[in-house]
Amino acid sequence: MLTTSLRLKSPRAARTGLLAVLALGLAACGTAPAAPPAAGTPSGVTLATPAPPPPLTVTPLQPTPVQPPVVLDSETPPVPDVITALLTYAERLRVLSPTDLAAEIVVQGDPGNVPLRQMQLALALTHTNQAADTVRALALVQRVVGHPGPESVPFKPLARLLAARLTELRRVEEMNDRQAQQLRDSARRIEQLNERLEAMRAIERSLNSRPSAPPAAPASAPGAARPAP
Repeated sequence: MLTTSLRLKSPRAARTGLLAVLALGLAACGTAPAAPPAAGTPSGVTLATPAPPPPLTVTPLQPTPVQPPVVLDSETPPVPDVITALLTYAERLRVLSPTDLAAEIVVQGDPGNVPLRQMQLALALTHTNQAADTVRALALVQRVVGHPGPESVPFKPLARLLAARLTELRRVEEMNDRQAQQLRDSARRIEQLNERLEAMRAIERSLNSRPSAPPAAPASAPGAARPAP
């Protein structure tokens, strides 16, 4: 019937109808079919596609920086002048003779509760190499460490250092004193043993120096003739 209808129409109308059919077919081929709406979604509503999550960024752990050791340089706070003067005084004590050192200790006298004078006398006492002076110097620097006044603050670090060194020196001196006492006791026992040994030798010599007794006369037989008068 389609052929009959085309035959009945004019050639121009047939070409026009054919072109219209071809145009509709091309339009149908070039248009992608729309996806059917999801169940439960009203028509005309476009669902938004969720954006992908951002990628995870891993930050590496940074190592803890090592604190550098304290180095004295030009930026280090300067030492107080009183400490510099005290160290200069200690250097002068080092070259003094025993006589001059003893005179310096006498000149220092009683330092009282003055931290500077206590440190000076303690430094002088450390050069005598006497156990009693070591004990006295240790007591002086301990007084400086425990001093509550602000004038003792510059001296406390040096006083703590001297206290530690004097404590160790005192321990060595006590050990030497014990060893010296043990040596004296051993020498005394050896001397006593030598005295006893010498006494025994004297007794032996006295026994050897005694004269020997004369031999006894033989006894006469019974009934023997008596000599004539």
